[in-house]
Amino acid sequence: MTVHSETDLIRENERLRAELARREEEAAAKERQLERYAADLRDTFKQERTRSQELRSSYTATVRALSNAVEARDAYTGKHAERVTAYGIEIARAVGVSIADTRELEFGFLLHDIGKLGIPDAILYKPGALTDNERALMTQHPLIGAQIVDDIEFLAPAARVVRSHHERWDGSGYPDGLAGEEIPLAARVFSVADVLDALTTDRPYRHALPLSKAREMIVAGSGTQFDPRVVEAFKSIPDRRLERIAAEIR
Repeated sequence: MTVHSETDLIRENERLRAELARREEEAAAKERQLERYAADLRDTFKQERTRSQELRSSYTATVRALSNAVEARDAYTGKHAERVTAYGIEIARAVGVSIADTRELEFGFLLHDIGKLGIPDAILYKPGALTDNERALMTQHPLIGAQIVDDIEFLAPAARVVRSHHERWDGSGYPDGLAGEEIPLAARVFSVADVLDALTTDRPYRHALPLSKAREMIVAGSGTQFDPRVVEAFKSIPDRRLERIAAEIR
């Protein structure tokens, strides 16, 4: 049996204390390193979020500038694109689909008529009826618009709305003659929002109709011009919400 002297025990105790202290220091060092990593990650996340927000703001500003350029050529509609976008988001939320708060919907609605930039002024501003050839050219503006936005990466998702915003549920629309659910849902929502704004604002050829009359006409178009599901969702939106949009965006 080995007998340890008091000196040996003291030395062993000191060695163990030193080893414990070393390990505690290593643990503390690793904890400090993890804290630095966490701080670095938080800083990186904040920087990325800031850059993302700045980029999103830049995209939105660009889209609104493009939208304003379109509406400047058709001044009598006022802030039509902004109102349609606000109406459309309300309707999409009522439909209960995930597109309501996406850039595809917002940008597509704001830029729906961007293709009119490619239509000659002589046709766009013609006071009388269009000839068959002029009408055929006018109906190309959704295709022209889709080509414009499709070439811009961050706008590409909006191209579906821009291309299909004149399609009708019964297949009699243009440019592709799509019918029913062949038409992108965002474009079906837009169709109702677009007609709502057209009916409830003053135009050179008529005064604005009351909201109640516009509702009646949209309901009457369910199953022909409009998706019945979207019309039902539209019916569920209280008048006060739609009236607030009209009052705030003039």
